[in-house]
Amino acid sequence: MAKILVLYFTRNGATAEMANHIARGVEAVHGAEAVLRTVPDVSSVCEKTAASIPSHGAIYATLEDLKQCDGLALGSPTHFGNMAAPLKYFIDSTTEIWFSGALIGKPACVFTSTGSMHGGQESTLLSMMLPLMHHGMLLMGLPYTECALRETTSGGTPYGPSHLSLEQTGLSDHEKTLCLALGTRLAKMALLLKQG
Repeated sequence: MAKILVLYFTRNGATAEMANHIARGVEAVHGAEAVLRTVPDVSSVCEKTAASIPSHGAIYATLEDLKQCDGLALGSPTHFGNMAAPLKYFIDSTTEIWFSGALIGKPACVFTSTGSMHGGQESTLLSMMLPLMHHGMLLMGLPYTECALRETTSGGTPYGPSHLSLEQTGLSDHEKTLCLALGTRLAKMALLLKQG
């Protein structure tokens, strides 16, 4: 069984919706299991302690979740062309995993959501890839053989799925298709690598 960690931060729910579709893509692959996790918010004015279990949505990720995964999908809303601070805060706590090499050679992908057309979706996806490369992970994107990538008028990039919320409610059909496709690609690659 390949365990795929779908780790994300969400503020308004769009990134969580994407995470759920990626998890469905993972679960569509025989022998793959999706594990949904989130990270707590951080405060800009003082030390903030989150409850150990969130009031809704996925439970909080631990370093053990990262160590035990066979693949990783990392998602964040776009904040000024970069990943959100809570996700970056969690990633910055992974030094012991980096020292152990626990993520080396495992497949990973990224996804994002934003509220504006030119909000920095692609730079956010690229910024999320940097720590994964430092961990020695194998990065995966979306090839243009995915028809939805060529046809979308909302979100979607070769670097990973994106969602443009603007006035629409929920993900577009193309955005859902790209999330499912990436989850499936990630799970298949994790299984291939795990089987040697």
